[in-house]
Amino acid sequence: MRRTASLVLLAVAVFCTALSPLLRWYAFPRLAKIPPGQYQTMVLEASPATLVDYGTMKARQVPKVTIVQTLKGNVAESARIARTAGRDVVVWDTLSYVAGPDGKMVSEIPERYIFDAHSQEPVHATGEMVDGDPVRRTGIEYKWPFLAEKRDYTYFDAQTRTSAPIHYKGTRTFHGLEVYYFEQTIPWTKVPLPKKMPVQGITPESVEKLGTTRWYTTKRMFWVDPVTGAPVNGQEIHQEELRGGQLLPGGGKVTAFAGHVKMRADYVDATVALVKSQRTLVLLLTRYLPWGCLALGAVLLALSLHLEARGRRPGPGTAGGDRPETGAGPDPGPDPGPDLGGPVPPPSAPRTVSGGP
Repeated sequence: MRRTASLVLLAVAVFCTALSPLLRWYAFPRLAKIPPGQYQTMVLEASPATLVDYGTMKARQVPKVTIVQTLKGNVAESARIARTAGRDVVVWDTLSYVAGPDGKMVSEIPERYIFDAHSQEPVHATGEMVDGDPVRRTGIEYKWPFLAEKRDYTYFDAQTRTSAPIHYKGTRTFHGLEVYYFEQTIPWTKVPLPKKMPVQGITPESVEKLGTTRWYTTKRMFWVDPVTGAPVNGQEIHQEELRGGQLLPGGGKVTAFAGHVKMRADYVDATVALVKSQRTLVLLLTRYLPWGCLALGAVLLALSLHLEARGRRPGPGTAGGDRPETGAGPDPGPDPGPDLGGPVPPPSAPRTVSGGP
């Protein structure tokens, strides 16, 4: 029985030990992916901020500018592109809606972001765009890959329609989470005017005909959970200017929008709670189960060897094993011979032979 139990434990130990790297290096890259139907809303605020008054073409300070970012997974498009691409694809339709202190629209920019569900690498397909303009992204946007590394990444900037490095600046603690902090600075760059303008009758084409151009710079900051790759906080020090042309007196420049944009506190709390729940699932496949299987395999192997050693050890009172030799009794000692202590039987009478008379 000990020998059988030892072999069973050994087989289970080998299975658990082999399962450990399979979970980490085979199962995790295939199971961890972004769901195609994700929906999320984020509210950011710049308080105070500077906005241009299109009536006077002068900048004025306002108490607050609100930016609402909506992200919606397009399941039908994800399935369509995945069939042609031969891999799991996610399509995000996003909208950045900027509202002034009166709630009226300042600008809105839609995007379609197509990427690999596992690695977050861009997938180039028809429909990839920013504000209606076709783009071909390189690098990441919105989210880092699972198990983000302490290094620089390439990040896509929607305003300039180009990609630039976003630099790793160290590890920090944010709301109880250990996060990686990243920064990206976009220098002053000429960018397109939004397709939808805040004033009735003014279009990007009419502004460009007057010779006025739009310029933009920003310092972008992200606090990223390294396990899920999801940002738990984001900020921008954002500036936009209108320069030159007949709209501006003397052909100068005016601030179109400026402010320190931050995530609203309640959305920060909700994002942190969501990320904490999701990181448990990722850690289950990358740390808890692989290391647990490896530790269990080591314990079972030790127990198997212990039982095998006990099965081979001679027991007390045995001749080299657990089973005593059959048919062996106590040593009777030397033969004592006939019993001399009792009465001796009489000798048998001699036989006589009669010879006749």
